[in-house]
Amino acid sequence: MATELKRTSTSLDRFEELLGSEASNLLEHKSQTIPRDQLNLPGPDFIDRVWTNSDRSPAVLRSLQSLFDNGRLAGTGYLSILPVDQGIEHSAGASFAPNPQYFDPENIVKLAIEGGCNGVASTFGVLGVVARKYAHKIPFIVKINHNELLTVPNKFDQVLFGTVKEAHTLGAVAVGATIYFGSDE
Repeated sequence: MATELKRTSTSLDRFEELLGSEASNLLEHKSQTIPRDQLNLPGPDFIDRVWTNSDRSPAVLRSLQSLFDNGRLAGTGYLSILPVDQGIEHSAGASFAPNPQYFDPENIVKLAIEGGCNGVASTFGVLGVVARKYAHKIPFIVKINHNELLTVPNKFDQVLFGTVKEAHTLGAVAVGATIYFGSDE
């Protein structure tokens, strides 16, 4: 059960200052439509409380728990994942030209670690280059498909760059995929 905010907190005073005239409405809101006991709120027992009785395999539960147990939010039930998969779909130049050091895949993973992220999500290429050095230090989420933008006009074909099994072999705890609704693929 979530604990109530204490009015004596100096950080709460800062929130009220930032929220201005809406502070009271936002911070004291009580839902009249969804009972509190029907919410699955974040917490250190999130996987045990929410997912253990699902049809998820023990391997999936272990992977989820590894995400929740890593980084500066470890044990809180919250996740902070650094997603850097733009290089394929939107061109690396468009994404990284302002910060060319991130053309180097290792710097992307280092940024996630230094930032205290629970995990890093990126492409097979980025994570594959650094997997042996970092897969045991931060959970990987591998983007398995990308939109192909080489044709004119663009066809929005979803090209698989690898399989779930290959992502697992790479050390990933999860995979991600982009779905373009309306695409033939």
